[in-house]
Amino acid sequence: MQVFHSDHFVLPLPEGHRFPMGKYRMLRERVMAELPAIRLHEAPVASDGELALVHTPTYVNAVVDGLLSAAQQREIGFPWTQRMVERSRRSVGATIAAARCALLDGVAANLAGGTHHASADKGAGYCVFNDVAVAARLMQAEEHRRQRRLLRVAVIDLDVHQGNGTASIFRDDPTVFTLSIHAAKNFPFRKETSDLDVELPDGCADLPYLQALDAALAQLWKRHDGALPGLVFYLAGADPHEADRLGRLKLTAAGLAERDRRVLLAARERRIPVAISMAGGYGRVIEDTVGLQINTLRAALDSWRQWNNTPP
Repeated sequence: MQVFHSDHFVLPLPEGHRFPMGKYRMLRERVMAELPAIRLHEAPVASDGELALVHTPTYVNAVVDGLLSAAQQREIGFPWTQRMVERSRRSVGATIAAARCALLDGVAANLAGGTHHASADKGAGYCVFNDVAVAARLMQAEEHRRQRRLLRVAVIDLDVHQGNGTASIFRDDPTVFTLSIHAAKNFPFRKETSDLDVELPDGCADLPYLQALDAALAQLWKRHDGALPGLVFYLAGADPHEADRLGRLKLTAAGLAERDRRVLLAARERRIPVAISMAGGYGRVIEDTVGLQINTLRAALDSWRQWNNTPP
């Protein structure tokens, strides 16, 4: 299974910053040690033209040329540096590469990504560019150029926070279905409207969460009766976990693993390729978050093996 990373491009964040930048290197090192069947690749750089498939030229230029205002930088949550630009480009590039591989092999992943708070003309919530939105648009363009046919896309966003940027980007686009299951009272406090939003109460635990997931997936397939998506982007956030600092839900590690299994099984049964982004994870103990993400990658590798009839 092909997996892409960009952890060599570390942002110089102020002391005490809440963003767990170190988790990406830790995750890659655990993949190398524990999942040798995964082939790791450094993420390519997304070009200005690729970013402009989703983002306004004015915003792309402001990020690239260091013209973001102080207020824009505060909304993103990162100070502008050249490394911020490079990392943001590569986070998008990793999801683009994972999507291309998924279309060939069934399942692939980005060890970062899931930057779903970025909208067309601004970033927010630690998200500069929207990796999934850019990759979705590019895969549709490449499919049309190659096969002269429409690629329908579904975004299954299971980060604990609503994918407001993704929802706003695809608001009027019937070719991309956005599904977000999230904590109702969590960031962003002003939500956008996805094609299907499932808002969960504080403290939601494994059983009601999985019931909500099953119902949402059933709705997703029902709304695509006769024209299933040709590609799923799965944002496998670790932040619904009970020990996450920025979540409000109470899923256990076993509950999150079952969530991943159900999403991947539902797509595999319908022969829909899946490109995974890790999305959020802010555990009080960073090793716990990395462990949850390793579990997601184990489930992904198992699904990839079943897709390709490859023995363990």
